Amino acid sequence: MAQVQYIGTGRRKSSVARVRLVPGDGKVIINGRDVESYIPFETLRTVIKQPLVATETAGSYDVYVNVNGGGYTGQAGAIRHGIARALLQADPEYRPTLKSAGYLTRDARMKERKKYGLKGARRAPQFSKR
Repeated sequence: MAQVQYIGTGRRKSSVARVRLVPGDGKVIINGRDVESYIPFETLRTVIKQPLVATETAGSYDVYVNVNGGGYTGQAGAIRHGIARALLQADPEYRPTLKSAGYLTRDARMKERKKYGLKGARRAPQFSKR
């Protein structure tokens, strides 16, 4: 018998997270490692679990994640986005809750590109009058 699973893709900055929700007891596995060993900051671990807490499904799904690109914060945001999308597949009635909390919105903020003639995106070379 095929096991039921819900899939969601989350993105933030340059991070992409592929999330699978499987009915279980609430463990979170990221890139084959436990969430505590993969993400060292408690605040980011709470960010990851926000959609599950908002929909009151915190102990009912096991979360399996493949994530790459970016740093800890971008990856945590991508995982949160992916979990929210997967929960929407599991039950469309979660939509108003997740939407009002802002978990379904892709955070469009990206790093600004460096421009020619400048040292960074906006940093100009040092100016001297003479």
